[in-house]
Amino acid sequence: MTDQRLTQEHIRETNRHIIFTHIYNKREVLQQNIINDLKLSRPTIIKHLTVMRKEGLLLRRRLPLEPNTPGRAPVMLSVNAKHKIALGVEILKDSVKIIAIDLYGKALRWEKLFMDYENTDTYYQEICENVKQFITRLKLPKVGSKILGVGFALQGLVSEDGSTVIYGEILKCTGLKIDVFTKYLPYPCMFVHEPDSAALSELFVSPELQDAVYLSMSEHLGGAFIFGRKILNGIHRHSATFEHITARKDGEPCYCGKRGCFETICSKVALLRGEEPEDFFPRVRNGDTEAVERWGVFLEYLGRLIAHLHLVVDTKYILGGHLAPYFTQEDVDVLYKYVRERTPFIEEDDYILRSRIRNHNITIGAALPYVMSFLEKV
Repeated sequence: MTDQRLTQEHIRETNRHIIFTHIYNKREVLQQNIINDLKLSRPTIIKHLTVMRKEGLLLRRRLPLEPNTPGRAPVMLSVNAKHKIALGVEILKDSVKIIAIDLYGKALRWEKLFMDYENTDTYYQEICENVKQFITRLKLPKVGSKILGVGFALQGLVSEDGSTVIYGEILKCTGLKIDVFTKYLPYPCMFVHEPDSAALSELFVSPELQDAVYLSMSEHLGGAFIFGRKILNGIHRHSATFEHITARKDGEPCYCGKRGCFETICSKVALLRGEEPEDFFPRVRNGDTEAVERWGVFLEYLGRLIAHLHLVVDTKYILGGHLAPYFTQEDVDVLYKYVRERTPFIEEDDYILRSRIRNHNITIGAALPYVMSFLEKV
């Protein structure tokens, strides 16, 4: 009898997930079309739709009937995107960025705080207070039940369960535990490696994307290997840390303790040298000699890096991170030129792509694991 009840419950959960996912993917769909599209009985579909509407998971609106048309007005259904909210927090040396996203990954609000990083309880408590105030400003009904969780993106490798920073040399926070936040926040929290969060954003908006190497050119260089829509971190959690491949044997010191890593040339910090991108890139486009030369070196070494990686992994390469919005197609063409100089293969220029997420890719990606988990379990 118990097994039978479990089987029936599994069938109900499966049917509910099928119906919800169909509506979620369609964005908005007529109730009658749901019945026509799915291989489920009408009573089963109506029952689940009624329950999900009462839960607030679905929204319903009746379409107006044409004059003199008999019958009831057709019903249009959509997912209540604000039924659940997830938060992403990006921690940098000199600032903290907070964002809230809905069930479609849409940014509802974002704020940037200028705070110098400190590995102290006072610092973590201040972030949590700002997160709480940020949530208050969202003006959400039933706040506690709406928040799925808070993802903290940072420049460091994290454990598989997101509870521990296992390598945090940039912020000097190796060994940091997530409880520095959970003791002040009443929501699930987790750490996310910054390039992984950016790659998750790309996956979320690109359902057709299966395999790629994601290049995260933010404050620091990083990346992610995507295979079968999963991020491959490796047995020691440091796959795709190609920022520490040596570019110049006697180059600038890297935070890792070595010299001449690609990090020292192809990161935002190395490129801008304290400038803001809004100031630097107009100088590049206007032909300023010093800026053009600096950008040229950046592209040359980025092209070298892609060339090396492309010989190992023949897949798509996505230019992402904070610098991604500033790449033009001409810049991408220059990268292809440098790649062709270092490869024996004649190929189409079809594998270096600019990120589809132009803004907030890291903070949105930090929040996405909670949204994705919720969508999988509905």
